[in-house]
Amino acid sequence: MANIFEFKGIKPVIHPSAFIHPNATVTGNVIIGKDVYIGPGAALRGDWGRIIIEDGCNVQENCTVHMFPGLTVTLKMGAHIGHGAVIHGSTIGKNVLVGVNAVIMDHVVIGDNCIIGALTFIPEGIIIPDRKVVVGNPYKIIKDVSDEMLEWKTKGTAIYQVLPKDCHDTLKSCEPISWDGIANPDQQITNPDQRILPSDYKTWKKEKK
Repeated sequence: MANIFEFKGIKPVIHPSAFIHPNATVTGNVIIGKDVYIGPGAALRGDWGRIIIEDGCNVQENCTVHMFPGLTVTLKMGAHIGHGAVIHGSTIGKNVLVGVNAVIMDHVVIGDNCIIGALTFIPEGIIIPDRKVVVGNPYKIIKDVSDEMLEWKTKGTAIYQVLPKDCHDTLKSCEPISWDGIANPDQQITNPDQRILPSDYKTWKKEKK
């Protein structure tokens, strides 16, 4: 059971297909749509404002979603929030990738289909147009998102969109297999429905070669 908390009489609203990891924490005025993945260590604090996470989004391990008092955070459909990112009082457009440990501040609006690089910092009030690649601290728009980049991003998010069902169906606590340093068991993930597996997906650097 995930850490789900009521705050001042307001309870989170979560679609049953979404998966909230038991080590994630969701508090107060938070709305989570279908096929959403919330990873371990993520904190979604809907205490001073509202958080809306639309269908097909993922908020990965150790992310923080919060806001300046009175603001609403919106992650639009298919938004992909990488490990350790902070989304604070901002709006993230449809099918956006926010990279690892990026920080997006209050009143920022990220347009649809953008790619925000790892460790990028976007300060308060910045508006990023659709389909831009943004990197750096402070941020800089460096180019447009190509059709190839957009296809790559969308494919990666699709893996996360089936992860909630996989977690509901198969994730459970267990005792580890003891490894004696000689016989390291090689366990394989089966793929009966022939959908894309994480092992089939490549980094952008390898993909574009």
